[in-house]
Amino acid sequence: MKSIDQCLSRRKFIKKSTLVTAGATLVGPSLFGAPAILKHYKKPNSFINGVQIGVITYSFRSMEDQSAEATLKYILDSGINAIELIGDPAETFAGRPDNPLNMSTMWDLMRKKRDAEITKDEEKELAEMKVVQKEYLKKVSDWRKNSDMEKFEKFRKMYNDAGVSIYAFKPRNTFGKDNTDADIEWGMKAGKVLGASHVTVEHPSDDAHTLRLGQLAKKHGISVGYHGHEQQTPTLWDTALEQSEYNALNLDLGHYVAAGNSKPLEIIITKHDRIKSMHLKDRQTPEHGKGNLKWGQGDTPLVEALQLMQNNKYAFTATIEMEYEVPEGSNAVEEVKKCLEFCEQALK
Repeated sequence: MKSIDQCLSRRKFIKKSTLVTAGATLVGPSLFGAPAILKHYKKPNSFINGVQIGVITYSFRSMEDQSAEATLKYILDSGINAIELIGDPAETFAGRPDNPLNMSTMWDLMRKKRDAEITKDEEKELAEMKVVQKEYLKKVSDWRKNSDMEKFEKFRKMYNDAGVSIYAFKPRNTFGKDNTDADIEWGMKAGKVLGASHVTVEHPSDDAHTLRLGQLAKKHGISVGYHGHEQQTPTLWDTALEQSEYNALNLDLGHYVAAGNSKPLEIIITKHDRIKSMHLKDRQTPEHGKGNLKWGQGDTPLVEALQLMQNNKYAFTATIEMEYEVPEGSNAVEEVKKCLEFCEQALK
């Protein structure tokens, strides 16, 4: 029996071969071989004393191989059994057109722009990348119109067979104001096929759009968890929650602290019944510089939040989002493991 590493190495060889097209790679031996191999891989368990700990696959963005199989191995190696799935591994698995952009570079530039740390040259580079991205997204939208949901069923089976459930789905550039209803409904359908209880999207700060998303979510029987960065306030979600029972929170506790909200635990208590999942990271307050630090070094009350969930039996998932800089000599998997260990200590 081949190891997972051997399977991934073979997949990389096939991908690089000039004799095999991208489409053939998706339906080649790795697709059908990985599930059988993964059945013999130790199944993880990150349900800790009443609290489900998950991870958003964005946490593994720095890892070289972003395929479905490699991403699954990262999750298993981290010891986690539930995920918020960024769309890329599933969509490429299902045959999405190849992306000409280096998305890691683009995400880094977007983060710098969001945090007002971007240089003029970087801003120019980001603008050029966005032009290319616009053309690419049109190709993706056209692909989605005829994409095969059976591929997403196979993706879910591969992950479920390995002991990993998908509780949330966040496809790229799918639920925005400029997206068509067809794009939005595709994302919701794919989320349901993958087994997600909710899809996630950045809060648009647009009441008409949250109403639109809430109506489409009701149509498809899946919730929308609105994520927030430093625009988060105790009342950010109120209108969306009033608009539809299918509108919900994908709270980010670290960003909430960095936004200057002085009572971060209070929103968990008051909105717990509308929170579908909550991102965990350790950020500092504005007074301390808003840094994104290793867990235990910032100002975010991670221990208190986890214990609050435990003591009150809150049912939503606490999602590890490993967003601080990976230390030299380590990698994203090792850092996610450290975050999980932090949770284990908090929930003893």
